Amino acid sequence: MSIADRLNELGIALPEPAKAVANYVPFVRSGNLVHISGQLSNDAAGGVKGTVGADVSPERAQEAARMCGVNLLAQMSAALDGDLERVVRIVKLGGFVQAAGDFEAIPAVINGCSDLMVEVFGDKGRHARSAVGVYRLPLGFAVEVDAIVEVK
Repeated sequence: MSIADRLNELGIALPEPAKAVANYVPFVRSGNLVHISGQLSNDAAGGVKGTVGADVSPERAQEAARMCGVNLLAQMSAALDGDLERVVRIVKLGGFVQAAGDFEAIPAVINGCSDLMVEVFGDKGRHARSAVGVYRLPLGFAVEVDAIVEVK
């Protein structure tokens, strides 16, 4: 099954890739690697903002991480001129969760993005990963994920 067919089957329409909000670029290709800047838990409805474990439930935070994954896919598509079939492997995800002081289920939150990569790319979506709790994220969003992707 093609990546486009998988996305369609999952009900995912890729959004317009987010533009940089400061002095950086959304992605950089170096050789056969694409480094994608952190993508926030944002969507057309405004996304998920707040602190996980305080005013954002762990379940909602996992959905937020999936939103980050959709935004990563949009950046991948932009980096690859719309051809996600050129993805060889998701190499690494770096996940950040705006977490309450006593919230420890950070890896479970980032699974929302990790699971999406495997749903879309199969074994090519299995990756190394970091999952980190932080005090604050840009613009108050609950989750941010960046990625390194091997491409052809």
